[in-house]
Amino acid sequence: MSNVVGTAPLVTVAMKEEELFPIREVARLTGVNPVTLRAWERRYGLIQPVRTDSGHRLYSQADVETVRSVLAWIERGVPVSKVGRIFARHGANEGNAAPTYESATSGEWSQWQSRLLDAVQAFDEVELDRVYGQVFSSYPLSVTFQDVIMPLWRQLLLRYGRPGYGSEWLFLDTFLRGRVLQRLHNLRDQAAERILLVALPGRCRELELLVTGLLLSPLDAAVHVLGIGQSLEELSHVCSKLRPQAVLVFSNQAPAAETPQTLERLALTLDCPLGLVGEGADLLEDNFRGSPIACLGSEGRLMRQRLRQLLTGRLDT
Repeated sequence: MSNVVGTAPLVTVAMKEEELFPIREVARLTGVNPVTLRAWERRYGLIQPVRTDSGHRLYSQADVETVRSVLAWIERGVPVSKVGRIFARHGANEGNAAPTYESATSGEWSQWQSRLLDAVQAFDEVELDRVYGQVFSSYPLSVTFQDVIMPLWRQLLLRYGRPGYGSEWLFLDTFLRGRVLQRLHNLRDQAAERILLVALPGRCRELELLVTGLLLSPLDAAVHVLGIGQSLEELSHVCSKLRPQAVLVFSNQAPAAETPQTLERLALTLDCPLGLVGEGADLLEDNFRGSPIACLGSEGRLMRQRLRQLLTGRLDT
């Protein structure tokens, strides 16, 4: 290990004593193939392995953790091209550990939420719309809703019963429902195929359903969100008219005892795949393992990935 030279960082005494990994082992540990690892190094400077005198890359445990941190950012919808800037902002290239998603973003999210809350408490729709637009221009859609907007919405919802707070939550909820509906309608015009999203009765609020429709929207199919109160018993009739590629049932609360049987009966009436999304899907995943009902999860990127697999018949249900 003492003959490590080249363009990579100099080897310190501590590093000589530390276990170093070849690129194949890093690929095995992280699931990132060697071609991608080399691209992250050359193009973005995200990792800086040392080199042997024969030119082979060797990675420290810190490098492995950095790769995992990069993956966490990408899974949240942050382009790899922006991850390097985030690392630089937090001093990751100055000997500090790469920031985890949670440690680097908690402060930023809180600042945006404070600005949104100020506008809500002033009942200032113009300012709320302005800050809302700034959040969207700064982050991917999934980050905007899952990490910034919906946590604030839930925070205000918890205060709903207290004097004065109900009006603030209603103001924000009405504003967001209008904006999300507009985005959903715009996406409908861009795709011919349909996916139906319906709420499990009594298991969510309308904004949660609409945001889920937005997070699910693939490019080659439009998510049609059916109104709160849609009867599951009449869903087969609706499907006979709209002929969707799939039906997704949304639940964001703990399922009732009869929920598995209700969904199993529903699956028998449909001529297309049936999936469950939201926190209810996470809670019922074991119940439906091996059944025709697919649990797509509650996180935006995972839901879209599993939805694509469901539509192509590649999802193990």
